[in-house]
Amino acid sequence: MTIEEMRARKRELGYSNKELARRSGVPLGTLQKIFSGATRAPRREAVEALERALRPQPASSPHAVPPYALPYMAASEAEKTDTALPGMLREPMPAYHISKPEDEFQSEKRQGEFTLEDYYALPDDRRAELIDGVFYDLSSPGNLHQAISVQIAHQLERYVSDSHGDCMIYTAPFDVQLDKDNRTMVQPDLVIICHRDRLKRFGCFGAPDLVMEILSPATAKKDLLVKLQKYIRAGVREYWIIHPDTKQVTVYRNEGALQLMSYSFKDKIPVGIWKDRFSVDFARIYDRISFLYELED
Repeated sequence: MTIEEMRARKRELGYSNKELARRSGVPLGTLQKIFSGATRAPRREAVEALERALRPQPASSPHAVPPYALPYMAASEAEKTDTALPGMLREPMPAYHISKPEDEFQSEKRQGEFTLEDYYALPDDRRAELIDGVFYDLSSPGNLHQAISVQIAHQLERYVSDSHGDCMIYTAPFDVQLDKDNRTMVQPDLVIICHRDRLKRFGCFGAPDLVMEILSPATAKKDLLVKLQKYIRAGVREYWIIHPDTKQVTVYRNEGALQLMSYSFKDKIPVGIWKDRFSVDFARIYDRISFLYELED
């Protein structure tokens, strides 16, 4: 398709720029530049991702997301050679990191060189994650974020307790030494760990069975890009990305072929690691927390 044909198709489908960005995985800013003509020579990967999102799709499961919807992944030029997951497209991006970590640690180290020794040396009031030697700030979760986390954890814990299961449910802050090395320590919003041999006094050593991240403006790009790749490569069996603003949930199942499913806050979402025997009732969660959307800043 030409850019003009894509514009016409977008109008025909009634997609806003924001909706098309969500469906294609192309960042909203990039999409706007393409359609406005500000980018005269858009990247081929971005154009192809938009074309796939605008093509008619065959009927399928209401929750199945076709391959065109895999994220348009961003990465540095240095990462391009070997870090992309199959089917994921990328464009150059800056690193997300805390400001002047060298000054705080009084160290000559730069981003990419930090280790768990530096992580444990952080002040008690400083929350951050360490990913491949790079520090990322963690902002304090808001009211809505916390409420969603608590409600999900409550449903999961009740199921495990009633079924006398061995899995353990943890919410942030909870340390996960994802790669079992000294360069990465993450703090997912919620994890399920069924392999008890991975539990240590400090947290989890290795990949949890299921990870959930609740998006916020400060962490969205990291959760959608950096951590998605890390979790999948580390062997996390299932990754849920919860979008409070759009009231959607994206689920990656990572057992065999990578599967991607999309749900809303009106759905009951099955837990794949439990063979779909239990579903998180997001309609019930939304009914409980909907009033929080009306709160003033």
